[in-house]
Amino acid sequence: MSEHASQNAAHAQTPVRLDEVDRKILSLLQEDASLSLDQIADRVGASKTPVWNRIRKLREAGVIRRQVAILDPEALGLEACFFVLIRTSEHEKDWAARFLKALRERPEVIEAHRLAGDIDYILKVQVRNARAYDRFYQSLIAEVRIHNVTALLSMEEIKNSTALPIPEATL
Repeated sequence: MSEHASQNAAHAQTPVRLDEVDRKILSLLQEDASLSLDQIADRVGASKTPVWNRIRKLREAGVIRRQVAILDPEALGLEACFFVLIRTSEHEKDWAARFLKALRERPEVIEAHRLAGDIDYILKVQVRNARAYDRFYQSLIAEVRIHNVTALLSMEEIKNSTALPIPEATL
């Protein structure tokens, strides 16, 4: 689970109003956050200082959480991606705290979501191979009681994007 999950709840407010320049800046940063301020300003047709001020305001408003490098899992030998569906019969605070701690301590878990419906949680787990997944699975169930686990191996990644769709301005 992301440490931003609780922050997101705090940011569950009225969406930030974005104009066309804000949307262009955000699109550019989502595509390549290593662009210089000069490059961004040139591409949006503005000068550096106003662009810098807009980026600063977008950070302060929580629109821009952070900037990261996106690594290629296969280049690192992490060729197996599993989606892990978890059902639990435990819903107490103590169990949830132990479960969340177990997930946060495992770097193989690159995404985790609590769901509505028949499945309680879904995890995205990136590992070298099936044997590595089994080690992950065995250590998780040794630490936290889980009612049912289904692991689905991704055979092919069709689309992977960190870019969010940026809503058009509404008047």
